[in-house]
Amino acid sequence: MTPFFLLVLFLSSSCLAASDLASERSALLALRSAVAGRTFLWNINQTTPCNWAGVNCEDGHVTVLRLPGASLAGEIPVGVFGNLTHLRTLSLRLNGLRGPLPADLGMCVNLRNLYLQGNQFSGDVPEFLFGLRDLVRVNLADNKFSGEISPAFDKLNRIRTLYLEGNQLSGSVPELKLPKLEQFNVSNNQLNGSIPVSLRSMPASAFAGNALCGGPLKACPEDNPLAIVGVGRGKDLGKRRKLSGGAIAGIVIGSVVGFLIVLLIMFLLCRKKSRSSTRAVDIASMKHLELGAQDEKMAEEVRNGGGGGAPGGYSVAAAAAAALTSSGKGEVNVGGGGGGDGVKKLVFFGNSTKVFDLEDLLRASAEVLGKGTFGTCYKAVMDTGLMVAVKRLKDVIITEREFRDKIEVVGAMDNEFLVPLRAYYYSRDEKLLVYDYMPMGSLSALLHGNKGAGRTPLSWNIRSSIALGAARGIAYLHSQGPTISHGNVKSSNILLTKSYEARVSDFGLAHLVGPSSTPNRVSGYRAPEVTDPRRVSQKADVYSFGVLLLELLTGKAPTHAILNEEGVDLPRWVQSIVREEWTSEVFDLELLRYQNAEEQMVQLLQLAIDCSAQYPDNRPSMAEVAGRIDELRRSSLQYHNPMYDSVQDADDDDDSYQHRDPPPSTHID
Repeated sequence: MTPFFLLVLFLSSSCLAASDLASERSALLALRSAVAGRTFLWNINQTTPCNWAGVNCEDGHVTVLRLPGASLAGEIPVGVFGNLTHLRTLSLRLNGLRGPLPADLGMCVNLRNLYLQGNQFSGDVPEFLFGLRDLVRVNLADNKFSGEISPAFDKLNRIRTLYLEGNQLSGSVPELKLPKLEQFNVSNNQLNGSIPVSLRSMPASAFAGNALCGGPLKACPEDNPLAIVGVGRGKDLGKRRKLSGGAIAGIVIGSVVGFLIVLLIMFLLCRKKSRSSTRAVDIASMKHLELGAQDEKMAEEVRNGGGGGAPGGYSVAAAAAAALTSSGKGEVNVGGGGGGDGVKKLVFFGNSTKVFDLEDLLRASAEVLGKGTFGTCYKAVMDTGLMVAVKRLKDVIITEREFRDKIEVVGAMDNEFLVPLRAYYYSRDEKLLVYDYMPMGSLSALLHGNKGAGRTPLSWNIRSSIALGAARGIAYLHSQGPTISHGNVKSSNILLTKSYEARVSDFGLAHLVGPSSTPNRVSGYRAPEVTDPRRVSQKADVYSFGVLLLELLTGKAPTHAILNEEGVDLPRWVQSIVREEWTSEVFDLELLRYQNAEEQMVQLLQLAIDCSAQYPDNRPSMAEVAGRIDELRRSSLQYHNPMYDSVQDADDDDDSYQHRDPPPSTHID
């Protein structure tokens, strides 16, 4: 009888497991119907869901559901997770899911890893979450959760990672005594008050973008006992020792009289000095002093994230020009004329038509475009309406003869994919380069500048076109000789025309400046073999271009590429994602709509990886790179649907790109 009962028990448990798996399959199909996306690639003819992409099973149950970057969109209905109660890992990150978290997620009591970042979930962080006591990793970042951070997070005593940044959470941060907490972030919310003692060991970046104080941030007023004691003492002293009305009046009258005497003395001294020096100071020097101060102020605004200039009057670029018009003999020489010693003028290159001179530049209004590796760049607008870009170089350490020889080589470069250098100016104190003005700014600004709702996304066709144009520009430079390289390839040096055509700028300038002009901001693009930024080989240019391609494809900034942002080690990050997860996770969310170009995107990714190889001999030449991009663009355009190619899509809200199927998983060696 015993073997019989064992057989019955085995058959019963097998049937029960099969029944459970069937209900889990039904739950996944319900999720598929609600949010679509890459789940449409599931083969619903299979009786088991364990072979579907992103689904893992153990002991006859679904235990892992990973659908990151899968173009899921909409609300998850109640009833899905109630039938997936054996889940241990749930990853729905980087999709377009919205609404509150479904209440039956609280039934997944075995859940250990919850990755929901990069969606649009909203409402309060639900209370049922605090009943999932096995949670170890929780990432709810970059959603629209609101309300206060609940002190009930304290119940999750196994948690090691808690990411809540980029939401709309308000109120104070509660005291959380989580013994195993290793990673914590609540930055970029609407929090205020003092950081609790239990969390003060976390880095300052974990609390940035709020109105918080204490711990790694600046001290709170209540944390400064000396200030409190000082205030108290001041009040006590005020009570003990009050001045009479006559004493107060005497102090006020004496202060006013003293102040008037000081003003009178300063006026007399200034008048005397003005009389003795009026004839000795020339107009150009005064402009230099006055406008140079404005230049320093504007440069400081750029360092602090500020922007434009003051159109209509003397401005920063005009200040630079004004400084340049003064010769060593105190003479003012404008108009580019003269040929004697001490006379300085703009020197135009080759076929560049001389349509303006220093006097025109002096009258121009301008604004700061950016402060870069080699100096500050300005947009100057002439009285005639002509716009040029003026770069004021810094840290030029070579002689005038060397400068002229090297800049003549740069000015001789003539290619449609380069930003033409039209003229230059050299004096002992000032070096000025004049370029064509590119109205759409840099690729870096376009990729990373505006992350808000009004952002204009870059289509696959635009991005691949920019990659091809930049590759052709750098390949042309390399064709001018084996020792000719760009030396500073990065996205901020890829400028764009009105039709988003790429133009390479800042080529050849690395040879003009000293090492101090090469800060860490280029380290994310720098090839590992480069030790002297002034001596960059063509293969090192290829590495930098590979990083630029990765930046185009991922939408992420390389290490130290953006001021005040750490960035990502793109080559290493991409290799890790390609090695461990779906290749499509690498791509920028804005590219996931281009299903027809999936093969070409993967090919460009492979090319970027080849270019950023660790060893120079393993990298292709720029001519080969340009050829491969041209070839993949041709194949892409054969299947191109212009409906999804415009950079001004009519339906481009935060969800729009989520309604297109992304490229499926593709393996790259």
